[in-house]
Amino acid sequence: MDYLRRLATTGAAYTASSILSKLIAVFMLPLYTAYLTPSDYGAAEVMLASVVAVSIVIRLGVIEAILRFFYLADERPSAVVATGFASLAWTATIASAAALPFAGPVSEALLDHPDPGLARLAILGLWTLTLWEYVLTLLRLDERPRAYFGITVINVLVTIPFTAWLVVVEDQGANGILLGTFGTTAALFLPYRLWQERRRLAAWPDVPLLRRMLRFGLPTMPAELTLYSLNFIDRIIIVRLAGLAEAGLYALAIKFAQGLNVLARGFQLAFPPLAYSISDDDEARRAYALLVTWFAAVLAFAVTGLWLEARWIVRLLAADEFFASYEAIGLLATGIALYALYLAMVVVLGRTGRTEFGLPATASAVAVNVALNLILVPSEGIVGAGIALVASYVVVIVLMYVFTQRLFRVPYEWGRLAMVVLVAGALVGLGELLMPTSGFVGFVGRGALWLAYPLVLWGLGFLSGEERQWLRVQLRPAAVRAALAGLGGEAAPAEGVSRERAEAPEAGAPETFEQAERDIDRPV
Repeated sequence: MDYLRRLATTGAAYTASSILSKLIAVFMLPLYTAYLTPSDYGAAEVMLASVVAVSIVIRLGVIEAILRFFYLADERPSAVVATGFASLAWTATIASAAALPFAGPVSEALLDHPDPGLARLAILGLWTLTLWEYVLTLLRLDERPRAYFGITVINVLVTIPFTAWLVVVEDQGANGILLGTFGTTAALFLPYRLWQERRRLAAWPDVPLLRRMLRFGLPTMPAELTLYSLNFIDRIIIVRLAGLAEAGLYALAIKFAQGLNVLARGFQLAFPPLAYSISDDDEARRAYALLVTWFAAVLAFAVTGLWLEARWIVRLLAADEFFASYEAIGLLATGIALYALYLAMVVVLGRTGRTEFGLPATASAVAVNVALNLILVPSEGIVGAGIALVASYVVVIVLMYVFTQRLFRVPYEWGRLAMVVLVAGALVGLGELLMPTSGFVGFVGRGALWLAYPLVLWGLGFLSGEERQWLRVQLRPAAVRAALAGLGGEAAPAEGVSRERAEAPEAGAPETFEQAERDIDRPV
């Protein structure tokens, strides 16, 4: 059970800032939706998603290579950091400069109408996001969760009022969202972090080292891009087949479902070091199976709550014209939960070193996603897009399961996993069939069904005797206080391990898909 404790503690340390920033962002939604039309919101979200997708390409897998090469015994960490910066700075600058003259055609291709000003702001965001991810990666390499928390939270606290001023006072619409999202980071926080790290940076890369890094990182880029495109292609198809207003509703539904992204982000940051630190293969198999079961149970609990209470969430936090977005929240939350489980299989694949299997799985999922979106969006709108997203993640999980089981068999706890899924489905079904869709009675009744989820699992014997005893110990007030206090300090390296290499679990065990950029803490 020590693995559960370690996963929970480290995941909480790195996701605390994301949780806080997303809570603030969600409670600002009533203000933004009152001053933005669905079309404005849809245009901004399409551009933001495009920035992330292009950033994955121009990074060329260098962030992933930094995370791997920094810990290799025959590489100098200082050279890895300096070469990583030089390569990212040059690729981001060249790509942004090359894109600026084509701002008009780019905007027309993405939005179905020309808006070169919005496209130029997105290009600024491309440069900013790429280097911002680099400086945040350095904080992780140095094991500084408190600094990571501080810089990301302060960034959000400055960005939110600036964006609100642009949208509400200056009436900048979608332009205000993009300028607010990237402007303060580019003007204040990115220069501050680069100045802090100035002694570690270089203007020119070490070319032989860069070649080695690219040989590792480039193969991860296509799989990462195809996977992210699941969050991008559907918005483009919605714009083309249903209009920007429908894309705005879909974007808002994604925003409400992002609570699941916090869990996925914490798992993605915490699971790989823990998973790779287990040197014995048989012990690793047992630990992976246990952790996936518990993580699936936590995800299912969150999905159940979002699905049951979606109507009330939208009524509380968005203007009336956005109410229809509730229809896709449950489906999108389910898709994000499946994506989080996919991350666990990526780690299993990373343990084997056979990362080339990631691309066939993600490419197949993209093909399914595009086909289903083209079929379903014209008639079902955002609900059809949600169904397509869930189906595509099911495809990628099934294929990754087949690939990973051939390479590293994990004895997943299928009985308990089935219980997790069936109980969640039954409670959602009861809520939709029996509970009102409006009013206090509906809200309370659905909330009671949601909170019944862990009790039903307990009653059905989901927990083993050892797990029941462990939970009793962990939920004691003294244990809770000790865990919370432990989040306040920087992580200490293991005994005998230098801080520069302290996060390295073992040689040959890369964290294949670094995806912090997918979880941008945006103000809207």
